Amino acid sequence: MKFPFSWFIGLRYTRAKRKNHFISFIALASMLGIALGVMVLITVMSVMNGFERELKERILGTVPHIIVGERGDGVKDWQALEQRITEEPTVVAVSPYIDSTAMFKSAYGGTEYGILQGIMPDREKQVSVIEDYMVTGSIDSLAAGEYGVVIGTAMAKNLGLWQGDKITVLVVEGSTVSPAGISPRYRRFTIQGLFETKSELDSRVALIHIGDAAKLLRKQDTVSALRIKVDDVLRAHVTSTRIRAMLGLDYWVSDWNRTQGPLFRAIQMEKNMMFILLTLIIAVAAFNIVSTMVMVVTDKQSDIAIMRTLGASPATVMKVFMVQGSVNGVFGTILGVISGVALATNLPDIVAWVETQFGIAMVPGDVYFIGFLPSELQSSDVVNITLAALGMSVLATLYPAWRASRTRPAEALKYE
Repeated sequence: MKFPFSWFIGLRYTRAKRKNHFISFIALASMLGIALGVMVLITVMSVMNGFERELKERILGTVPHIIVGERGDGVKDWQALEQRITEEPTVVAVSPYIDSTAMFKSAYGGTEYGILQGIMPDREKQVSVIEDYMVTGSIDSLAAGEYGVVIGTAMAKNLGLWQGDKITVLVVEGSTVSPAGISPRYRRFTIQGLFETKSELDSRVALIHIGDAAKLLRKQDTVSALRIKVDDVLRAHVTSTRIRAMLGLDYWVSDWNRTQGPLFRAIQMEKNMMFILLTLIIAVAAFNIVSTMVMVVTDKQSDIAIMRTLGASPATVMKVFMVQGSVNGVFGTILGVISGVALATNLPDIVAWVETQFGIAMVPGDVYFIGFLPSELQSSDVVNITLAALGMSVLATLYPAWRASRTRPAEALKYE
C-alpha cells in the first residue's frame, strides 16, 4: 500500500528512536493522558445513563404518571370521573386509590413512618410495575376484609418482619376526637408479600386493599384520587394539560413532572456538566501533544530544511508533523475507548464484588434513590467522545506543524 509522502515521513518519525528521551516520555504521557480521559469519560457517562434509566423504570414505573382528584375531600363518584378521563386517547389505564400517612409497628417494638395506600390489585398492575419487583407474595393476595398488606423489603428489615408476620398500622385520618384528645385508629395486618424496587419506596410505602383502607380511614364512599397511566410517560405533561382543560376547575390534575421532574432535569444537567468537565482532561493531554511537537520540530530543524531543499512545500511539511502528532492522539483514543467500554460494561459486577469482599455499601439504598451502581453504555456517547478526543488531538498539532512549515532552510543549515 502506497502512502502519500507526508504520511510516510510522519509515520517514520513516529517509529524512529529519539536521542532525547524526554521527548519520548512526554509523548507517552500525552497518549496515556488521552486514554485515561476517554476511559473516565465513557465510564462516567455510562453510569449517568444507568442512573437515568433505573430512575425512569423504577421511579416512573411506581409513581403515578398523572393524578386527578376532586377539589375538596376526595373523589365521590370516581367511576364517572374515570369514564370522562378515558375519553383521552393517550390514557392507557386508570386506577383509584386511598392514601394516608401512617405509622407501622411490629411486635418487636420497631416503628416506621410512611404512606399507606389502598389499591385495587387488578387495576394497580395496569398502572404500576410494582408487581414486577415482588420478592415474595403478590399484590393479588390482597383481598377486602382479610386485612393483608404488602410492604417493601427495607421496611420489613427495619421492623424485623417477613411474610406471614403481623404488623400494626396506625393512622390519624379518621381518628376519634374526644375531650381527652385524638385517638388514632389502628389495625393489625398480615404481611402478604414483599417488594424490592431498590429505591426509597421500599422503606416508605405499604399497600393494602382499597376496601380495607376505606374502613380504616372511614372513607366508604370516596377515594383520594385517580392514578393514570399514559402511553408515553415523557409526554405526560401534555396529557395532563388536556385533561385539566377537559375537567375544568372542579378538579385538580398533577403529573410526574411536578414531583419528579426536577430530579430528571438535574440528572440531565449533571450529564452535560460531567461531559464538559471531563473533556478538559482530554484537553490537558492534548496540550502535552503541543509541547511534545514543539520540541520535535526544534529537534528536526535540519531534517525540515533538507525536505524543503529537496522540493517539499510548506504544506507538505505541515502535514508531516500533523500526522506524527496525531498518531499519539489516535492510539490514546483507541486505548481509552477499549478500556472505557470494558470498564463501563463490567462496572456493576466490579462494584458488587468490591462490596461483597470488603463488606461496604458504595451506593447505600437509604441514601440514594437506588441501592446499586447501574451502567448503560450508549453508542452515541462513545462516538461523541471518540470524535472529541480525535478532534482535539488533531487541533493540538496545528501550531507546531505550522511552525515547522515556516522553517527557513538556509538558517536551519547554517551551522550544519
